[in-house]
Amino acid sequence: MMPVEVSQGDSPIVLGLPHTGTHVPPDIWALLNDRGRELADTDWHIHRLYDRLLPGATTVRATSHRYVVDANRAPGDESLYPGQNTTGLVSDTDFDGNLIWTQAPTPGEIAIRTAEFHAPYHAALSAELDRVRALHGTVILWDCHSIRSRISFLFEGRLPDFNIGTNSGTSCDPRIAQVTCEACQRALGYTSVLNGRFKGGWTTRHYGNPAKGVHAIQMELAQSTHLKTEYAPFAYDETKATRLRPILSAILHDLAALAPSLKVPS
Repeated sequence: MMPVEVSQGDSPIVLGLPHTGTHVPPDIWALLNDRGRELADTDWHIHRLYDRLLPGATTVRATSHRYVVDANRAPGDESLYPGQNTTGLVSDTDFDGNLIWTQAPTPGEIAIRTAEFHAPYHAALSAELDRVRALHGTVILWDCHSIRSRISFLFEGRLPDFNIGTNSGTSCDPRIAQVTCEACQRALGYTSVLNGRFKGGWTTRHYGNPAKGVHAIQMELAQSTHLKTEYAPFAYDETKATRLRPILSAILHDLAALAPSLKVPS
């Protein structure tokens, strides 16, 4: 299986999908314990949720599971949230702090995985950002994520439904955050926060460079917004998704319309 799937479009929006993949190569699968083999920390069905929400959007999707290597972590494994519980490039534990390996990967094995799975995803994503920016003079990377709404190991209480991350305002033009936040606030029955517990992962922080016409924003959805349950079998809920999809679609359409005003003068 190829480590990355790309669907090219002509919109100024690029959708990043680093955590929807569930492929685990047999040699790595053999090292996972029973807990790890549940693959519980997948961004379940996010690629299905976003499918065809914006005609012409480019998508870049990692096919392998984040336990193989996490495409939204720095290749040098620097912590995104120093001093807080989090998971790394190849984590020892799941989101609940439970060990996931019968035999922890060695530094050499992690380096191989980074080269075989992490690097190709980011090479493809970088190439698509460059291509789309060349077409439009600007590009907006919308990084698509989801997480269980309650995970005591990572945060207290219940997450809002929409968790918007712009690396504390540095990764995109403030108008992008404004459009996104206002749409989420108008969405009846949903809660939202900007730069709360999740401020954007390595992808948002690494690529977001408004001065060069590259804008990045992360949307971390609570999985209660589109799953029947937030535990196995993590089934997609058509009723919930049918309610949620128009909200996400409207945001992406509004951002695509905003993009021309973000063009950096040549």
